[in-house]
Amino acid sequence: MDTILFFARSVGPFVLLALLVGAWLYTRRSSKRTDQRAERGARELREELSERREKDVDL
Repeated sequence: MDTILFFARSVGPFVLLALLVGAWLYTRRSSKRTDQRAERGARELREELSERREKDVDL
């Protein structure tokens, strides 16, 4: 029983840390298609905002 408790206390935190880092790295990855869609959306938003500013100009 003492061996299991020692193992859980000494190795357990490292296993948990490794799992957390692995999950974080896994969720950080994005596909090329997702990146392209995000870039296209940002470009369209910038164009829309610049057009809106041009229309709102008072002469």
